[in-house]
Amino acid sequence: QVQLVESGGGLVQPGGSLRLSCTLSGSIISVYVMGWYRQAPGKQRELVASDTSASFTSAGSTDYADSVKGRFTISRDNAKNTVHLQMNSLKPEDTAVYYCNTRRGLLPWGQGTQVTVSS
Repeated sequence: QVQLVESGGGLVQPGGSLRLSCTLSGSIISVYVMGWYRQAPGKQRELVASDTSASFTSAGSTDYADSVKGRFTISRDNAKNTVHLQMNSLKPEDTAVYYCNTRRGLLPWGQGTQVTVSS
């Protein structure tokens, strides 16, 4: 059974940092182009970061939404079947439930991890 499990969220003050993790079970993460999404209350889910470093490519690249560019960094550890999202300089508008999935959202969605940025 393919399953994504996100973790690492929490309550943080503006300007703080968090590192999210997402582990895939039942499949091999290295074959997928992975991404991090977020959904704030009353808003649609949006893709904020994606990584194209798959095992069969010689060069990877990353892509970010303008709202997080320069503050968020996506990375992966294929050996651990895990993708991470390092979030720095957090703002209240980053408050959302964060999910990982393939860049096209092909896998079953996990439960997400709540990130709340508030003083």
